[in-house]
This record gives sequence, structure tokens and C-alpha cells, in this order.
Amino acid sequence: MTDGTHHILWVDDEIELLRSQIMFLEAKGFTVATAASGEEAVAAVRQRPFDLVLLDEMMPGMDGLAALGELRRLRPELPAIMATKSEKEELVGEALGLRIDDFLLKPLNPAQVLASCRRVLDGRALAEDQTVRQYAAAAAEFRSFDYGALDWRGWIDHYRALLRWEMTLSGLRDDGMHASHEATIQEANLEFGRFVEQQYPGWLHGSQRPVLSVDVVDRYLGPAVRAKRPCLFVILDCMRLDQWLSIEPLLRETFDIAVDHYYSILPTATPYARNAIFSGLFPAQIARNSPQLWERSDVPSETSRNRHEHQLFSQQLARLKLQPSPEARYVKVYNIDEGREFRRAFPSLSQVPLVALVVNFMDILVHFRAESQVLQEIAPDVRAFRELTRTWFSNSDVWHVMRTAAAQGRTVVVTTDHGSIRGRRAAVMKAGKDTSANLRYKSGSNISGDHRQTVWVKAPADYQLPEEYKGQQYLIAKEDFYLVYPTRVEEYRRRYEGTFQHGGISMEEMILPVAVMTPK
Repeated sequence: MTDGTHHILWVDDEIELLRSQIMFLEAKGFTVATAASGEEAVAAVRQRPFDLVLLDEMMPGMDGLAALGELRRLRPELPAIMATKSEKEELVGEALGLRIDDFLLKPLNPAQVLASCRRVLDGRALAEDQTVRQYAAAAAEFRSFDYGALDWRGWIDHYRALLRWEMTLSGLRDDGMHASHEATIQEANLEFGRFVEQQYPGWLHGSQRPVLSVDVVDRYLGPAVRAKRPCLFVILDCMRLDQWLSIEPLLRETFDIAVDHYYSILPTATPYARNAIFSGLFPAQIARNSPQLWERSDVPSETSRNRHEHQLFSQQLARLKLQPSPEARYVKVYNIDEGREFRRAFPSLSQVPLVALVVNFMDILVHFRAESQVLQEIAPDVRAFRELTRTWFSNSDVWHVMRTAAAQGRTVVVTTDHGSIRGRRAAVMKAGKDTSANLRYKSGSNISGDHRQTVWVKAPADYQLPEEYKGQQYLIAKEDFYLVYPTRVEEYRRRYEGTFQHGGISMEEMILPVAVMTPK
């Protein structure tokens, strides 16, 4: 808090009986807000920041542990103290699993409560000071980093290191520290754009390359299918690596998880990247070998561009000799109703050895956020967007389906087709009338852009992209640029600056997680 006062939320269904203790804390310099139920507590934390929550364990409706779980999903870094009459080992274990900071045994006395609050808050302050000192040393290393020495493996490790710090710093209240690290990530993306521009064409035409979108099914799904283990293959469309890291702890409660990383093909957009996963082919190969299954990139409907994934998936499974019997089932979920319908139907698929599930929630969230002021207020930055993802997933039908898959003994392979980046700068481009409408990449016959901000693909074959008509070229944005027309710069800035976008070249869009999960 900026005023130096610690703000506490005290949650108890008999809160009126604790007025004297609340007054005692306020006399010691604390500001205390109250809630009479777990539901009220969750609502209060959604609406305003607190430094600490003091939570009664036994309450009607949402009890203390349930409320603590919800608060952890909303504010993972928020310190919490639980007041309880019970010393049962299972209660302590469950609370510790939710990272409770301290226990108080009822009946409470004012000195006991004050000491616990100070202990927890002072401990957090010391931990923050230590984190700041550690980051200062790490930041010095980042500033002198030799990006030229990194290969594709080194870039994965470097991006993970940057994300670890980003997620650690997200629990601090030092805006200057956040801004400093954001600048470090921006500098890394500048170097990453140069690296990809130099290396990417060689990856597509040589043998020494990272795992790409086209390799995902064979590399990660193939071993389980060949071993005749029942599988669930889940693609969470448009999931960044940091979003995966936010939901991974939930999954580890049910699964043993082996995590690897791969690079999305370019453009990092659904029509290209997800088709590449399901087909095992680059877009130019799909257009050449199966023209009836390749939708032109200027088709306006996002859903129409990937309507042949099932056929492409079946062809790849047959080519790799992975097609099980009965045949693999493919399901795509676009909205809540479809998610609930699949959740109800999934147990009946217990005898189907391979089920592929595409969940479009995160991609839809990205697009809706660009148009919705409410969503932009709820998730104004990367940290809030990540927390929103965790909240959605922990209550989602897909998480329920994964737990059912674990009960069925299925191996679950989870990945994504591309990530997203928050567009912060406009890159002015030239384009003709046949140019596609995407913000992070364009295709057309008369396009050009600043080479410092974009990659201009004059020969689509070099990038394994289809030339759907004579003279077609591609323009792909680097770093956090989004593409605008010279006559509409201010309009685009007002509408799109700060929105999450995909299709371009950045660590967030290209370096992606893939997890092979075995039920515990």
C-alpha cells in the first residue's frame, strides 16, 4: 500500500462479536475491513487490494479452506492467517497445501492476533527485501547478457529465466521493479526477433532445428499411442508459457508431469500453427498436397480456416501408423455450453483410445479483451491476464475432463498452438486492397514494412508458406509491434494499443510448453 498502513480483511461469520479486537488492531495502526462469509471475502478481494486476510475456518456456505482456495486463485501472493478450533492433522495439511502463512487457535486474544499479523507481514517484508536484492544481481547479468551466444535451446532457457523473475516480481508492490523487468524482456524480444529472422528459414529446410509445430504429434503423442496407452490430447489455443506455469501447480496434484518446449511456426496464428500441429505438415505442404483442406488465409471466418483439422489429424495418424481402433475422436470447444456438453459426454468415450480436444477459450478471451473495456479493466496487464487464466482454468470443464481422464488411466498431452503478446507500438506498413486483416501479420501482393519492425517474406516458399495467388507475400511483425495503415495510425492506437495479439515473432508467441502427464 502507498500510505504505509497495513490493510487487513478479517473474515468470520460472527464478525460482530470481534469488534473489540478489530478496534485493538486499528489502535495499533492497522486498517481492518470485515466480511461475514467466504463469499463476501472473495468479492472484497476482487474489488480492492489487501495486505493480509485473517480467515475463520468454520463458516456456513463457503468455509475457510474453500475461501482460501479461491483467494489463492485470485491473489496467489496474498498472505493469509487461519483461525480455527481444530488441530486435526488433515486440516493443517490441507491448509499448508494452500500455502497458509499462520494458524491461530480459538478463542482468540488481541495480543495473539496482533503478534501473528506482525509476524506474517514483517516476514513478507523481509522476503520482499531479499527478492529485491537477488533481482538486482540478476538484472545486472541480464544487462550484460551475450545474446549472440544463444542457440534455440539457450533461448528457451533464457525465456524461462525471464518468466521466473516476472512471476516472482508480480508479488511485489514495487512498480519500478516491474517496469525495469518489462524493459529487460523488451530488449530480449528485440534480440529474439533478430535471431529468428536469421535462423528460421534454415530450420525449415535443414535437420538441425528445434521441435516445431509439425513435430508435436509424433514427438509427444506418438510414444503413448505406440505403447497402446489411452490418451487425451489437449490443445489450449493461444496459451502463453507463463499462463501454463500459472495452471501447472493445479495439474501436479493429479498428474506426474514431464514438460518440454517447442517453437511455433510462423505466422503464430491459428490457421497456420494449429493446422501444422494436426497435419504434421507446413502450410505450403498442406496447400500443395491437400488443396481441398487448405483454407485461403484471407477467408474472414476464423472457424472456417481450421474446419478440416479432423481430416488432417487422421491423415497424419495414418501416415505415422498411429491411427488407433476405434478411430481417434476429435472435439472442438468454442464456448461454455459446448464445454459442458463435452464434459458430460467424455465418460462415455472411455473405450476410445485417443481423444483430441481443442479448447478455444484463451484465444476468444484475447480477441474479446481487445473489444471489451470491462475485460481490459479486469486484466489490464500481463500479471492480471495470467491470474484470469488461472481462475478460468481452475473452474473450467476442461480441468474436470482432465481429472476424469486421470481416473480412466489416460496419458494426457497438453500443449498450445501459439501464444500472444501485448501490442505496445504501431508499425506503419504499405499494403494493397487484397491484404489480410490481421494485426501481427499480413499477406498480400503489394505489401512492405520497416525491416527493423517486421520480417518481409518476399518468397513464401522460404518460410514454407503457400503462395495462394501470384505475387503473394507476407509481412510478420517483430517484438511488440502491431501493423497499421498510414492513414489509420491514430485510430488503431486508440483501438488496439495494449491489447493481446498473436501472429508475429516474439518469445511469448513462439516458445511454447508441451506437457506429457501421467495420472498419479
